[in-house]
Amino acid sequence: MYMNIRDDNDVLTIVLGGGKGTRLFPLTMNRAKPAVPFGAKYRLVDIPLSNSIVAGFKKIYVLTQFNSASLHLHIANTYMFDSFTRGFCEILAAEQTFDHGGWYEGTGDAVRKNLIHFRVQQPSHYLILSGDQLYRMDLADFYRKHLESGCAASVATTTVTREQAVALGILTVDSAGRITEFTEKPPIEQDISHMRIPAHLHPNKEQLGEGREYLASMGIYCFNADVMEHALDSSFTDFGKEIIPDLIGNAPVNAYVYTGFWEDIGTIKSFYETNLDLASISPSFNFYLENSPIFTHKRDLPASKFTYCVLQNVLTADGCIVTNSKISDSLIGIRTTIESGAELNGVFCMGADYYESEEERSINAEKGIPNFGIGRETHINHAIVDKNTRIGDGCVIGRDPTLLKDGDFDNYYVRDGIIVIPKNAVIPAGTVI
Repeated sequence: MYMNIRDDNDVLTIVLGGGKGTRLFPLTMNRAKPAVPFGAKYRLVDIPLSNSIVAGFKKIYVLTQFNSASLHLHIANTYMFDSFTRGFCEILAAEQTFDHGGWYEGTGDAVRKNLIHFRVQQPSHYLILSGDQLYRMDLADFYRKHLESGCAASVATTTVTREQAVALGILTVDSAGRITEFTEKPPIEQDISHMRIPAHLHPNKEQLGEGREYLASMGIYCFNADVMEHALDSSFTDFGKEIIPDLIGNAPVNAYVYTGFWEDIGTIKSFYETNLDLASISPSFNFYLENSPIFTHKRDLPASKFTYCVLQNVLTADGCIVTNSKISDSLIGIRTTIESGAELNGVFCMGADYYESEEERSINAEKGIPNFGIGRETHINHAIVDKNTRIGDGCVIGRDPTLLKDGDFDNYYVRDGIIVIPKNAVIPAGTVI
């Protein structure tokens, strides 16, 4: 069980919503990256917000600038604090002012341009979280260890292999846990063997995992308020590339080693594989921890109904109606309708935002438009089906994934061999992909 810090602390949490989310396109075509559906019933932003709330840090801002409408709606409907707490969760989208008129130019620049809003809360510390990572960290312990260290800032770190290091910031620490060197995304040909984790940090080598010999920044930081504000009084635009390396050379920075599960969900492949793992027998990420819940919008939907179905390793959300279907290694999102004879294997079906009325179904039928969901005798393999998608009867999608080539097509996309049916897409009956 996590031990909560008092709700009246002066920690201000800032969740970085990221940029355009091009690597998660087309899932980010009409929504901000933190608003992408996840785990059948959640959104990506629910992960950092829940970690912060469970730790007792209930003063939260989410920074974003692209396609933020659905993110605004989700947060407004979900994170409502009562009058007995000083908590809040608010979106700060990029805005033009008399002081600045441009977009956010990086993570540091996004925070700098909102300091005028942050200072009103008079925080003693800033907690910086990423909006597109999957983890369950005891942020209260992270904060306590930061206070105990006496450092100006702390960086949450995790162990990685040399191959993984090319996409992350790699660091070394001294015997006191202070960061002494920081290298951003070292190419594979660069020799960084001197940056391997020292024995004193991990006396039990089994904790490292196979080949995990380096410490990488998770993009999660805790700053003394005055230190961060002073660091942002510069032309630096990014925490990982500029602000943290510069701070290491001028002030003590502590490394907090996190040994739990952590996944940077930055690509379609990692997004797909991480979601499907949630439906496995022993998923890497455990949603079933009562004392450390992941919160999301309470929709008051009816229980899901399955009639004459065969299910194997399937995770389902509320409000689904599935009839005479075979589903394996898949996630079925909210309000999903799957008709008789359908077969799904390795599919993340995100569901629908609302139920269609009988009148709407009748009108669409006259126009030859399929209903929301998966039609009769339709087979789907190795795919992501976004929200409000209409897939007609007798379709075959992903019949042979080995033959797929990445690209953008009329009403679907292929990324890393994974078919993505975008939000609101219509796949006519009998389509073969």
